[in-house]
Amino acid sequence: MTIAIAYPWMFYALALPLLVHYTVTPYSERRLAVRAPWFDRLAHLSGRRPGEGAAIPHRSVMESVVGIVVWCLLVTALARPQYLEPPIHKTVPTRDLLLLVDLSGSMEAQDFKNQAGDQVDRLTAVKDVLGDFLSRREGDRVGLIVFGNAAFVQVPFTQDLDASRILLEQLAPRMAGPKTAIGDAIGLGITLFERSEVKQRVIIALTDGNDTGSQVPPAEAARIAADKDIVIHTVAVGDPTTVGEEKLDEAALQGVARTTGGKYFFAGDREQLEGIYEELDRLEERKVETISHRPRSDLFHWPLSTAFLLNFGFYLLRAWRTRRVQDASWNASDDKTETPAETNNSAHARKAA
Repeated sequence: MTIAIAYPWMFYALALPLLVHYTVTPYSERRLAVRAPWFDRLAHLSGRRPGEGAAIPHRSVMESVVGIVVWCLLVTALARPQYLEPPIHKTVPTRDLLLLVDLSGSMEAQDFKNQAGDQVDRLTAVKDVLGDFLSRREGDRVGLIVFGNAAFVQVPFTQDLDASRILLEQLAPRMAGPKTAIGDAIGLGITLFERSEVKQRVIIALTDGNDTGSQVPPAEAARIAADKDIVIHTVAVGDPTTVGEEKLDEAALQGVARTTGGKYFFAGDREQLEGIYEELDRLEERKVETISHRPRSDLFHWPLSTAFLLNFGFYLLRAWRTRRVQDASWNASDDKTETPAETNNSAHARKAA
């Protein structure tokens, strides 16, 4: 249990009563002790000159002790004691990582194998590898953009990696259209980074085709990203010998990576894709920063309530004892006062004697 004092300088006030006692003039009040119309004559006849007197009240030892204890408790309450609870640690994001995933029609091609060795489509293999990659991203803010005919934000930047993996699993080929607009996806990613206050900003773009529908060419989008200190790593999947609209434009992807200071990778199967993300994990080494906060609970009400109860109890007890003394004196005076009948009886008794 750790107790802290918010305002320790308040304890200097403990010496305040002593300072007042030795520096401030005591309170005095002028008043007549006896009011008598013949007082001056009596003083003249007695030959004595009247003088001034002083009545100085004195505190009892118990009253002084209670006063000191109450003052100490009040000063302690003003110093604001606090209970320090166990520290709470929070991980501060040091990097914003944005994933661009191609959902074009060619991602339906079943030329990848899963961990069980079964033939699966490219997107399924990508989701498996990306899911493992996301599980190691603690301390980063992760976003997800999907693209086909156009680019869409699937997951804005978040530290909720579980939600990111769930939304990643819901992706399907052709969800955003059959074409490949990688340039627009990079442009949307740059827009998403505009509100980022983290210095380290990385894009990992994954595609299996060439740009067929972007309004912004990939090379131009890469130059804008480089001006904004955004690093883009490009990952190509699929068959590089494909022709037509589904042809893999490796030169364009290499140029995007080179312009931004990133790297280009090619994955022909799931094992290569897994190795690429492991290498990316090493390239983008995670720097974790944590901040600690210890919640504080105020305890000033304990000394304050104790001072109130002690002071109230003491004066209540003193009033009760004063009342008892007064009642006892009144009873004694009543016992000594004789009634007229008792006085007559006493007189007759004396005469008879």
